[in-house]
This record gives sequence, structure tokens and C-alpha cells, in this order.
Amino acid sequence: FANPHIVVTTRSVRMGDETPDPSSSNANPRKRTATEGPCSATLLGNLPIPPPTNPPSYRTYGPKRETVVLGIEGSANKVGVGVLSYDPTSQSYTTLSNPRKTYVSPPGHGFLPKETAWHHQAHVVALCRSALDEAFPGDEHPEQHLAAICYTMGPGLGAPLRSCAVAARTLSLLFSIPIIAVNHCVAHIEMGRVATGAADPVVLYVSGGNTQVIAYSDQRYRIFGETIDIAIGNCLDRFARCIGLSNDPSPGYNIEQEAKLAGVGDALIPLPYVVKGMDVSFSGILTHVETLAKTKLKNGLVSKADLCFSLQETLFAMLVEITERTMAHCGQNQVLIVGGVGCNKRLQQMMEQMVKARGGTLCAMDHRYCIDNGAMIAQAGILALQHGVTTQLEDSTCTQRFRTDQVKTVWRPPTVWKHT
Repeated sequence: FANPHIVVTTRSVRMGDETPDPSSSNANPRKRTATEGPCSATLLGNLPIPPPTNPPSYRTYGPKRETVVLGIEGSANKVGVGVLSYDPTSQSYTTLSNPRKTYVSPPGHGFLPKETAWHHQAHVVALCRSALDEAFPGDEHPEQHLAAICYTMGPGLGAPLRSCAVAARTLSLLFSIPIIAVNHCVAHIEMGRVATGAADPVVLYVSGGNTQVIAYSDQRYRIFGETIDIAIGNCLDRFARCIGLSNDPSPGYNIEQEAKLAGVGDALIPLPYVVKGMDVSFSGILTHVETLAKTKLKNGLVSKADLCFSLQETLFAMLVEITERTMAHCGQNQVLIVGGVGCNKRLQQMMEQMVKARGGTLCAMDHRYCIDNGAMIAQAGILALQHGVTTQLEDSTCTQRFRTDQVKTVWRPPTVWKHT
């Protein structure tokens, strides 16, 4: 990459590629799910990993005494299992496997919690087997190398979360290893930090259920701004259903492709722009653009492409504005985009322009690690495990509401933020 203002990780394809989400219904199940090299932990500025205790508090594997964990993600319509290792000799994290399956609902329909839970229950065992087989090929007992089972505690949909939590508890008891409950939002951030080497960025977290601008201070990820109604991914998904776009591989991806077909010059249709301080609102914009779709689109006065283009430009401009304000407030010059909507190339392009103007760098990933996956749960879980945090079996529940700033990130230094 010639542009120095974008940090592109080994866990990313070229930003110009238009590779569909491999978790779609037509993905090749035999294809390797983790081909990237190790990512250094020395760039992150985390606290040193405590030395091993005697007896050791968790299991290590091989002559290098690697720590290996398995993570299970299932907070929405994707169920994923990731196996991740830490090599103390090179001080690096490596994703060994990361398979996932997506529940794809029919066009015009969203995914219901009950049906999504059935999907996860049908696939989670096979995904665990596939992940372990890929991580330890030819090994008859790969479970003996695991130090812990990590799972998504929340936030998310109740029934899918519960299905995966039961699977995690079962494996923990079956293999006699600890279980670690993980906050879904923190998992996105930690995977992004490790994958891109971003030590202390301003984080834009954009997904189907969350929209937050975050900065770190004193072992908490502090929320500086967020949506006051629906998440940006939910807004895009609902509009895609309104105009009849497919849910495969995802509604947001199909909106992104449709927007590229918009005309030049007069394609931008004025839409409400709702930024309230550091917060944003998307529900009114959605109502307005849905009304345009039911009137002007039906009468041929506008095209689907123009509506998709205008919606993207408006929503992403709002996100860029509150992200820039957070950068200025915190004195930061680095932005990390995480979450499923974060792999949108247009969002990355608009954010890059703003960050470049401020002399900063943008850290972005592609669909393999932006979209929900098991490896990100394993990443947050292994950080907790290495610093002595596990979950008692009776506490290994799940919750639909679990805010980012509720988690104490014990692996990061207690640096208190100061106004610049």
C-alpha cells in the first residue's frame, strides 16, 4: 500500500477487492479459514503477562509453552468458532482456525431469534470439530491442548446467545478447563488492535446492533458517542429489505454494491442529517428514505442505486463527524474501525480522507475479522486468561445488554486520560 495513512494488516485483503463474505450460505466448508501469520503483541502497550505460577493456573501446549484457547461467537445470525494461540517466545498471537456459518433469511425478512438459535444449535458442534481439526491436523485429541473455552456473554439476541453459552459450558465441563465470558464489543476492539497493531486508537464500532465511538481510559473503553435509537447496521438492513435486496451474503454488502451503480453528480438525494452533540440518530433517516422508496422509487423518479448511495453517504458522514470530534477531544491521531459495517469500503474511504487531513492513520480490516467470528472471542478471552480472569460455571450466563464500558480491561495499563 502506497498510502501511509491506512494501516493494512496481514489479516486483510486489498481494500479494492470485492470478495463476498465467506460465511455466506455458499461458502466452501473445506477451505482453510485461517491463513494469516502471527501478529505481534509487543506493539499494543498491554501490561506484561504475569509469569507462570506453580502449579500453573492454566494449561500450556508444546515445547514453546503456547497458550491455546477456543472461542465461540453466536450473538446474532452468525455462529463462529475460533482457535487462537499465544507464543511466548515470539510474543505473538496467531489465529489457527476460524470457521463460521451464517443464518440467511429470505429476501424481505429479518432473522428471528428462535430460528437463529436453531441454526446455531445445528452447526456449533460441527464448527468446533472443524476448528480443532484445522488447528491441530492429524491430532486425535486436540482438546488436550486447550487452556480455556471462551464464549460471548453479550450483548446480542437472547436465544442465540444462550445456545452458544450452553455449548461453551458443555465443552468446559467435558474437557475440564476454565470457561471465560467475553463482552462482544470488547472482543471486536481487541481483535482489531491485535490485527492492525493499533496501540491506543479512537475506535468506531459499527455493526447491526451497535454504533459507538470509543476511546480508552483507566482500564475501560469509554463511550464518547453512540446511537440514541437503532444501530447503523440495523438501518441498512431494514432499508435493504424495503427495496428487496438479498440477505446473502449480507444486506449491507448488497447496499454497498448497489450504491456503486449510482450516477455521478445528481445521484445524492438530500436526507435528514441527525447529529446531536456526540450522538447520532438513524430512525428518522430510515423512515424518510423508506418513504422515498415507496413513492418516488415506485414511480421511477429515483433509482435503487441513488437511494443506496445517498443513504450511505449521509450515514457515514455523520459517523466521520463524531469520530473526528472524539479525535480532537482526546488528542488522538489514529482511528480503528471494527464491527460488521466496518468492512464497507466507502466508509473506510471517507474516514481515511478525514484522518489523512489530520495527519493520522486509519486502521481497517476486511470481512474476515470485522464480521462476527469466533477468533475475536478467543482473542479477548486469552487476554483475560493471561491476566488471571476466568468465569465460575455458575456465573457463565448470557445477557442481551452488556455495555462496552462495563468491562474492566485488566490487560491494559491504568492510564488516566488527560484533556489535550
